[in-house]
Amino acid sequence: MHSTWDSLDAVTSSHDPQLLKGVLSLLLLHLLAEQESYGYEVAQRLQAAGFTDVLEGTVYPALARLEREGRLTTRLVASSSGPARKYYRLTDAGHQALATGTTGWARHVAGVDAVLARPLPTAPQKGS
Repeated sequence: MHSTWDSLDAVTSSHDPQLLKGVLSLLLLHLLAEQESYGYEVAQRLQAAGFTDVLEGTVYPALARLEREGRLTTRLVASSSGPARKYYRLTDAGHQALATGTTGWARHVAGVDAVLARPLPTAPQKGS
């Protein structure tokens, strides 16, 4: 059985921006459920997980959208190395969205895996 993270590795290796766009919110919610973080740190954690094409310019708008949707809350924390940092953490609605999204993603992956696991004919079929 593949884990969700195994499936996400497949997404990152292809660098398909449409697939990533569809799963970015779920990734952000998961990372922030693991630990409260500020935007740049979240971007670094995504990159460390193999999403090297995901930059802050993608992460910050997604975080702002999740905050507007009531899935994240923020707090400012003073920083000794510059301006205060905005830390993000999940709200109850964010935890619910993560649970729902994780279940949906697992169903999606299982469906795709089921189709791709079907044996192919030895010679391509001509016509349609």
